[in-house]
Amino acid sequence: MTQSSTAAAVIAPPSPPPASEQAALRPTLAGKLVLTAMFWGGTFIAGRVLAQAMPLMSAAFCRFLVAAVLLVLVAKKFEGGLPRLNRSQLATTAFLGFTGIFLYNLCFFGALARIPAGRTALFVSLNPIMTALAASLVFHERLGLRRWAGIAVAMLGAMVVITRGDFAGTLHDFHQSFGAGEMLMSLAVLSWAAYTLGSRKAMETLSPIAATTYATLWGLAFLSLGAAGEIVSVPWASFGWKIWLSILYLGAIGTVVGFIWYYQGIRAVGPSRTAIFTNLVPAFGVLLGALLLGESILASMLIGGALSAIGVSLTNRK
Repeated sequence: MTQSSTAAAVIAPPSPPPASEQAALRPTLAGKLVLTAMFWGGTFIAGRVLAQAMPLMSAAFCRFLVAAVLLVLVAKKFEGGLPRLNRSQLATTAFLGFTGIFLYNLCFFGALARIPAGRTALFVSLNPIMTALAASLVFHERLGLRRWAGIAVAMLGAMVVITRGDFAGTLHDFHQSFGAGEMLMSLAVLSWAAYTLGSRKAMETLSPIAATTYATLWGLAFLSLGAAGEIVSVPWASFGWKIWLSILYLGAIGTVVGFIWYYQGIRAVGPSRTAIFTNLVPAFGVLLGALLLGESILASMLIGGALSAIGVSLTNRK
């Protein structure tokens, strides 16, 4: 979600053995998956703090500098290091780095600089919906009546959130309800859908750890091109503990820890049951935004978020 779904660098996982789908969901594992959703919901709060303190490129660069270092260490510990890539793998992981790391995070931080964290988090509920639509167009996957109904319900929920429940007012003054922040998060959702589809090709020959690490390294390289001119002007010495904690949280907890725990769930109970927990990410984003940043929780956010969750559930149901 998450990288998120956010917000953390989550890649479409390989198919586990059939027996894993039947395995019992242990309380410890369930707790980890709930915490992972909370971690990814928390990335919107940390991102909001960071986006208001430094330029967008620099904020994203700092996040993935921390994540890249830790992911390389994770790859070394669990897989003995990173494999050498052929030309096709280089192109695929570069695409992942551009869409899921570079473009997504520019939109992510750009939106958080303009609109509240809770409102931003609710857009994440559209990720699986847009991915399903994109897969239908690119891979000609048949969605079926139930999945189309789920997409319609989720879209209705998104419209309730975006318009704050005032459809007529939005039609009268569209730009007041759908400003730059909303446009950026919509673009972030599209970029994540592209990243998810691109990950299918990467996962044909690379492990989740290798694919995610290379995507992060590519994304860091792209971000460095834009951040190079910004970093020298960032007032590092004036930053308080909240800024530094936000950087560490985004890179270490929101990306690396969330990634490891998410894939522990996939190995134990399969991708379908694990993915259900990502529906908690927007809820945690809204709740943490209210608790930590004092943001308002509107009725339209609750109703729209619930509709989006129902729509996602219908779309993902086998």
